[in-house]
Amino acid sequence: MTSHESLWRTIRMRIFSLACVIAAFGLCLAPAGAFAQDTPSPTWAWSADGNLFVGYNYQLRKFTDIDAWESQNWLMGSGERLLGSGRLIVSTMISLEPFTMPKEGSPELFQTGESYQRIPLVNFQHPHDLVMELGATYRFVKPRITYIFGADVVGPATLGPPVFMHRESARNNPQVPITHHFMDSTHVSNGVVRGGVDTHGFTIEASAFRGEEPDENRLNIERPTLDSWAARIGYRRGPWSAQFSGGRLKTPEWFEPYDETRLTASIGYNGTIGSKRLDATLAWGENREDIVINGVSDGYLLEWNLQATPRLALYGRSEIALKELFGLGLHPFGFQHPHIYSHFDTLTLGLVRDFVTHRWARIGVGGDVTLYHMSPDMLQYYEGSRSFHAFVRWRPNSTEGSHIH
Repeated sequence: MTSHESLWRTIRMRIFSLACVIAAFGLCLAPAGAFAQDTPSPTWAWSADGNLFVGYNYQLRKFTDIDAWESQNWLMGSGERLLGSGRLIVSTMISLEPFTMPKEGSPELFQTGESYQRIPLVNFQHPHDLVMELGATYRFVKPRITYIFGADVVGPATLGPPVFMHRESARNNPQVPITHHFMDSTHVSNGVVRGGVDTHGFTIEASAFRGEEPDENRLNIERPTLDSWAARIGYRRGPWSAQFSGGRLKTPEWFEPYDETRLTASIGYNGTIGSKRLDATLAWGENREDIVINGVSDGYLLEWNLQATPRLALYGRSEIALKELFGLGLHPFGFQHPHIYSHFDTLTLGLVRDFVTHRWARIGVGGDVTLYHMSPDMLQYYEGSRSFHAFVRWRPNSTEGSHIH
């Protein structure tokens, strides 16, 4: 490709990305109307949702401290209308993290996934892309069964539990789970085609999508490629939900040149304990790389959010993971040798106190602390590690009906 062709290709991609952002803001700022899912309107009904943290992040590690003033954030807009015998749903989601985080991402001990300046990220959570979702879903409703068809330029594959951004059990926690890349990291796949059925509380669905993680350019949209697949079965009854899913990912990380099989299972509860609102998620994920020696690693997660009072929420997260932190990215294609996996456990405890509750917003202040336990091989580098957050959080006062896929 000549430099002239490359320049025009870059310009076209920037124009397309800008158009996506304009469309996203148009959806998110449109007058919000509640989705009437059982009696949809022949005209468009709009809904918006979002989450915004602004605060201080301090990660204390042996020999070094890492801190940052940063903002984790996302904004989502959805529209729905009758179309033929079914319902058409369009959705988009953006994040300003490319502008509100350090370029290498948010400091986070033991976090891995993606890269910065062609170096695998360790102890940092990468910023999410500007355009995180852009797609459409058609639900063809019959008396006892609903058929689901969808396609996304950027969107979620049918793999894993609901992404942490949309789990009520995680909405008050500014830190990304360290097991994110075991479970729900395919929520920003570039190119997704999906279909499924929904009947008697069960949802069975499958998708083809691009398995490679987004590149380091957070402002563009990668070319869609349907080189991976996933399938999921879910069940929902009352406040309970569960899912089991599996997928085959084509070389998700460029610095680990192996295809990967991912398995996940989760149980969610969104109800009450006595008079208190409780949202909780228990999940497991496993990555199996295409190597004979030590190619399997697992992660476990338990997270919760308890609405102790109308203005006070208590949240927490406990994780167990087996991860490769040492030697990451030193595996040439076609060369098999043992991976070095390290074991660690985390416990986060935090709270948020709302001081503004308006019909369109809840603004609160909060903070948390995370403690770590680790295998002996980690002690020389991480013994005594702990981390802290202090932040202001904004979110809509009601998100009912905001997330429809």
